[in-house]
Amino acid sequence: MTNEILSRSDDRAGHLSLNRPSALHALNLPMCEAMIAALQGWANDDAIEAIIVDHSEGRGFCAGGDIRMLAESGAKDGKEARAFFHTEYQLNHLMHEYDKPIVAFMDGITMGGGVGISQPATYRVATENTRFAMPETGIGLFPDVGGGWYLPRLEGRVGQFLALTGARIDGAECLELGLATHYLPSENLEEAKERIAANPDRISGILGDLSITPPEAKVVANIDRINRHFASDKYEDILAALEAAESDWAHKERDTLGTKSPQTCKLALRQLVEGAEMPDFESQMKQEYAIGARVVQMHDFIEGVRAVIIDKDNAPVWDPATPEDMTDEMLDAIFKPLPKNQEWKPL
Repeated sequence: MTNEILSRSDDRAGHLSLNRPSALHALNLPMCEAMIAALQGWANDDAIEAIIVDHSEGRGFCAGGDIRMLAESGAKDGKEARAFFHTEYQLNHLMHEYDKPIVAFMDGITMGGGVGISQPATYRVATENTRFAMPETGIGLFPDVGGGWYLPRLEGRVGQFLALTGARIDGAECLELGLATHYLPSENLEEAKERIAANPDRISGILGDLSITPPEAKVVANIDRINRHFASDKYEDILAALEAAESDWAHKERDTLGTKSPQTCKLALRQLVEGAEMPDFESQMKQEYAIGARVVQMHDFIEGVRAVIIDKDNAPVWDPATPEDMTDEMLDAIFKPLPKNQEWKPL
């Protein structure tokens, strides 16, 4: 059992704390395995009635996955990267289908893999420290860990906006959009955890009692613009709509998209279209694993990690270089189901 996950029983609750502060609690394979083992153990333990998921210290809740490892693996045979995705998605699915209530405390940076372990939770607690994002288009990856399931189910076209731009939103915005169920000041979190552990049958009341009215959700002022400019499922249409608009907001978002991988942006839009029609979360994860198994070995991901994380020059050279060069046939190849003996399976 890795010490990067602290697992314990608190009274009537199981408690999982992410404990990798030097990496803002980004998930690696041993962490995912440890969380799975603990959750499976508690599933059949009648003394444990609820699960608490948080982080031990520092600014994180969870900043994502082990991106550097994924890129290094993708540059070779991709085997290690596929093993990580397979296990991480099993964790995401286990949490999504879990029979006992899970309370995730999104107190800090909640991105990528952090979204994957918070959104399946029954109760998702945001605070003044919450910074939520799916920033994968900036590194040539895609909004995985169930992004194709959660994002198209948000209001209007907000999910498409978040997937394409990687925009960071705060705790108040998470509550407004339904990504969080409650908004607590961080100073109330320890009391919340203690009371939940003692009375796991009263979680909703406890969180309601300790909630406060959040500040204004800034995203509300932009929802009409988002719905209008991000209305199309064709990426070129979105770019054209932003370019034709006469607002600083639209021009800023167009400039933002100009830094993203055209391949990933087109991929993400299709992922959300198909995700909206998925019959269940298992089907979603099966598709995302097929996509991830391929994308992790493609040029844009390896180049994006080089530019943003390794060399930090923030000057990735994308290939294909333009949205027009990323054809439907190229997308079809990425989305094609894997052979039966290679496809993702739940636990």
